[in-house]
Amino acid sequence: MTRSALSRTVLTRTAVVRLLLGWGSVGALTAFSALLKSDLPTPVLWLVLAAIVTIIAVCAFGVVTEAEHLAHRLGDPYGTLVLTLSIAAIEVILIAAVMLGPGEHQTIARDSVMAVSMIIMNLVVGVALIVGGLRHRGLRANRDGVSAYLAMLIVLLAVAFAFPAFLGESGSYAPAAAIAMVVLVVLLYAFFLQRQMGPQKTDFQEPGARLNAGAGPSHASVRTVLTGHRRELVARTLLLLALVLPIVLLSHDMARLLDVGLDHLGAPVALSGILIAMIVFLPETITTVRAALVGEMQRVSNLCHGALVSTAGLTIPAVLTIGLVTGERVVLAESPMNLLLLGLTLLLTMATFSARRVNPVHGAAHLLLFVVYGISVFV
Repeated sequence: MTRSALSRTVLTRTAVVRLLLGWGSVGALTAFSALLKSDLPTPVLWLVLAAIVTIIAVCAFGVVTEAEHLAHRLGDPYGTLVLTLSIAAIEVILIAAVMLGPGEHQTIARDSVMAVSMIIMNLVVGVALIVGGLRHRGLRANRDGVSAYLAMLIVLLAVAFAFPAFLGESGSYAPAAAIAMVVLVVLLYAFFLQRQMGPQKTDFQEPGARLNAGAGPSHASVRTVLTGHRRELVARTLLLLALVLPIVLLSHDMARLLDVGLDHLGAPVALSGILIAMIVFLPETITTVRAALVGEMQRVSNLCHGALVSTAGLTIPAVLTIGLVTGERVVLAESPMNLLLLGLTLLLTMATFSARRVNPVHGAAHLLLFVVYGISVFV
């Protein structure tokens, strides 16, 4: 691909607009930083906050778009892994910005990961099963891949939400336990990635793929793609990073204004984590629904369950490390109600994807659990 063709393909008008919006907003907030630190009238505060959230979402869409292009080039499971890691990285950035910002945010990581878990495993999966099931009959995922995801999620979510109640005080890990959990989670997640990209890669492809000769990308074919499309891959990676950086820089102001805004409203603290989760996963939600509409149920699982594995596998070590370095207390232990919802969600996911065929009834059950979670936030 020539440089001019590459420029037209990668640096599209939409990509340029996203870059200008992102970096222009960073420049504007830097120029008016003193004004933003003053006591803004409530309507102005919410207007500025809405603008920042919108621009972060626009840049996040750009990140996911470039990750999708990389995913298309590399194929599954490599491609979907790029996408899910990009989403997880954005969430880690936003949570870290809130944790390191002004105010008390001891539960932001817990609230965000809990919200992501409910949004991904119940809302997004539920919608995908309904729209996919209404359009296609006989949808099924690769049960081996879903089983691997569930095994990881059972352990990672227990580390995130259950164990802190017993290995520390007031819902926080003791320092020694936090160090041990960081090391263990990183090692487990690294081992999972090695298996997913290597010996078990066919477990994460559509059920019929392994029956086709040469189905799925081999390490050799991936090397061929890297060689043959090196310029495009490098250009898209650089564009992805250029869109991630404004998210990093804008998230600090978002965190501070959000803290003030929710305090004015007297809203539940958990809403901050829910908002972060919605911003992070909105672009990938659209990608998931598209996959369901064309009947790619294993891709739905890769996008949803894979994203949650990446989120828990990266976010929990990251926030525990931040807490250890800064001395900030990180509260992770969940309430009995949320632990019950998580347990029911994992059981329902097991029942749904162990079936020979998934259908809209499964999706409706997932949606009901999400509604119950939404009610619990305000009760």
